[in-house]
Amino acid sequence: MIIQDNSNTDVCRLFGLKIGISKFIFSCGAAAGPRLNNNQLYKFSYTTEVLVDRTKGSKEGSAGYRISSDVHVNLVWRDPSSKDDQLIKLVISNVRIESASPRSDKKNVLRGSTAESLLGKPKLAALTKPFLVHLKNGKAKGFYSYWAEPATIKNLKRGLASLLQLQLNTGKVIENDVSGRCTVEYKAVKGQVTRTKLLETCKTEETGFTTHSQTLGVSKKSSSVTVFTLEDGFIRSAVAEEIHSLAVNARRSAAAKVQSRQTLTLVGTEAGPLEAAGKDVAGVVKSVDAKLAAVGIVAEKVKSQCKGCPSLFDHWQTQQKQLEPESLSKATAPRSFLALVQSIRKASKDEILKVLKSASKTSLPQVVDAVTSAQTVASLDAILEFLNFTDAKGLILQERFLYACGFASHPNEKMLQALLDISKGKIGSTDIRESVVIIMGALVNKLCQKGGCNLPTVVQVKKMILDGPDSTQVESEVQMYLLALKNSLLPEAIPVFIKYAESEVGVYNTIALTALQRYDISLITDEVKRTVNRVYHQNRRIYEKNVRAAAADVILSSNPSYMEVKNLLLSIGNLPHEMNKYMVSKIQDVIRFQMPASKVLRQAMKDMISHNYERFAKIGSSSSFSGFMAQSADVTSTYSLDILYSGSGVMRRSVMNIYGASNGAVLHGLQVAIEAQGLETLIAATPDEGEEDLESFAGMSALLFDVQLRPVTFFKGYSDLMSKIFSMSGDPINVVKGLILLTDHSEVIQLQSGLKASAEFQGGLAIDISGGMEISLWYRESKTSINNRGALVVTGNITVDMDFMRAGVEVSFETEASLDFITTVQFSEYPFLVCIQMDKTTFPIREYVTKYESLPSGKSAVSRKSRKQLIPGSEFPLHQENSNMCKRVFDSSW
Repeated sequence: MIIQDNSNTDVCRLFGLKIGISKFIFSCGAAAGPRLNNNQLYKFSYTTEVLVDRTKGSKEGSAGYRISSDVHVNLVWRDPSSKDDQLIKLVISNVRIESASPRSDKKNVLRGSTAESLLGKPKLAALTKPFLVHLKNGKAKGFYSYWAEPATIKNLKRGLASLLQLQLNTGKVIENDVSGRCTVEYKAVKGQVTRTKLLETCKTEETGFTTHSQTLGVSKKSSSVTVFTLEDGFIRSAVAEEIHSLAVNARRSAAAKVQSRQTLTLVGTEAGPLEAAGKDVAGVVKSVDAKLAAVGIVAEKVKSQCKGCPSLFDHWQTQQKQLEPESLSKATAPRSFLALVQSIRKASKDEILKVLKSASKTSLPQVVDAVTSAQTVASLDAILEFLNFTDAKGLILQERFLYACGFASHPNEKMLQALLDISKGKIGSTDIRESVVIIMGALVNKLCQKGGCNLPTVVQVKKMILDGPDSTQVESEVQMYLLALKNSLLPEAIPVFIKYAESEVGVYNTIALTALQRYDISLITDEVKRTVNRVYHQNRRIYEKNVRAAAADVILSSNPSYMEVKNLLLSIGNLPHEMNKYMVSKIQDVIRFQMPASKVLRQAMKDMISHNYERFAKIGSSSSFSGFMAQSADVTSTYSLDILYSGSGVMRRSVMNIYGASNGAVLHGLQVAIEAQGLETLIAATPDEGEEDLESFAGMSALLFDVQLRPVTFFKGYSDLMSKIFSMSGDPINVVKGLILLTDHSEVIQLQSGLKASAEFQGGLAIDISGGMEISLWYRESKTSINNRGALVVTGNITVDMDFMRAGVEVSFETEASLDFITTVQFSEYPFLVCIQMDKTTFPIREYVTKYESLPSGKSAVSRKSRKQLIPGSEFPLHQENSNMCKRVFDSSW
């Protein structure tokens, strides 16, 4: 609601104004804003400065500059019927440009420069050329300058004109100024008016983009306050201060700000030109200068031209070594990746194709990551032209492209349409065909989050994946569509998951149940709960253990009722041996880690029938455990390990999860699940109930940053199993490898002064996740391993790039880390020995702050600061029982 207080009494009380004051003609209750006198020239001093720095500031001062000048203002015309309808002329003169912070001569790039040498004669002449502003009731209704003037010059003039907008009474209004169309709040006290611009309401043509995930995203705080000091109702001074601070949510010390100040001070008055005659503004403007035009007060877009910047190909030549596979575990890889993404975003399709065609075979996958992550029209066109999806030999490059699409920070409809077109065409690899559909589900989710659920292509893909599971009898295709729906998180997919949760195919059950666990609790209806409970309690048919375990996870994570929890407790003791142990461990973990279901679990466990020694003293090796990886004011990272064994001692299901929480948002950073079945024949053991006829199989699936990837098969079928056992080298199988653009925030910040700042925050991750499984029949031992290697770099840049000078700050941090998860099982006796190890190596965290100022001539000044800390390596704690078991395993191995 727009509120304006036009009370005559309040205005008179606030300003004590009377008719006939020489500097200001005012009728009590009539003036909405300051009025200029006829035949009077108002002389002001004006300064505008811009400063960029890290948010906390620094001893050596901020980067930036100050523009100072004299400003003469006079009345050109006033509407005879309305004294608040005025056309005024402004003239800027005596322009000076200097450093905004104290600098030594050596570090002062502006030393010895003049406004003319910096701006050039034509631009200085344009800046000092008169311009007109139409003020009506204190608001700028028109801004008149010359179309031929450079946009930067017109914007500086707009910044000055915007500073003159003022209303004399308290209230909220919507105003147009250089920043756009904004809601502004005025607060008037005696002799002073404070104008607060609500920057979050400003609407401008220049829009940026940001990462859809809050945990990986960037937070922004902005403020804009102008204080007007009045004397006899006229502006004695106006001081405006505007601050924009941006910080990486996951590490708020990586933060930067841009600060803009404007100061306008009345230094005197003298006799000025007489008011012009005329009926309306347009006629008067024409009589003053026919070349003057209404160019609008909202800032124009300014294209910054990088003089002397290398071409994309030249840039690639300097970065190529850092993007070879052997460098991917170092922070130089994601740093070079981010720089390459930025360069690609400015390049044409032909330039991008040139780099793709010239890259070495080993570096090409990383180039594909960068080109896809750039997410421009040119980059998408280039990569689609480069890749040949009919060629099965190009699987690695094709999958890297698809995964980069899945992790896209701000995908658009065109990217989804491209994947849809690929899916309809000929695809050489079955694996790629599955990945295309699975990743389309992830894009549907991201586009729907941005309000694009009704876009034509999204509607088409939604129909395809919703109808998909029932459109085919091929198991791999049904699995593909279910995984796509799992990625999409469409509410319409819940009935599909309900149906397939009770299917006769175990893999369908698992996908459907794990998908339901990802939905918001508000979407878990009574029908969903009834279905999941039927699966767990096997009311209609017998299910595999890992399916029942997945159903238990859904029940415990979906705000369970007292009766649901009690029935879970009562089932313990009637389950297969290892399932009993798993459920006991799961319930203890929920209570210990104080998960949402812990309260109702404690209530149910007060009943001695549900909770007694008979139920909770079950032996076995299966386990469930959760813990903290890291806790800070910025982010909390947790992990969980769930391992379920068959009664014969062979691992049935192993799931490792890593979550990150920041600002109330939760990100499923990583899930690696290894499943095995039908291996009992190897050790002449009896399969558990419901698993007698399962085909020998082992595989792994990964979910990375909320995106489910295509599962990987280790072996399938008895003959494949035997050949793998005799040829097994223990070398891990790669699940996902590449460079991912995690954080991606870009915006243009239009400052009230007319200057523009560009903010670019990017985070790049080089990641390598692999897994392996070894089985030794001789030693009756199996070992599964999940290896995670990564290097992370996050950079934040705020730059004010004018034609004559560039000033900026870059904050960044980087780290290199590895995390290994190894499970060793000795099944020569029962209960068999199981040792779980989860280790992280010592890793560094390095932080940097760089401030820079440069001129087109090449003259520059740079200051850098850095600090480094080492985070000691450790083995993540699990339950005491595991520690005792590990001791026995390694003692026996020795």
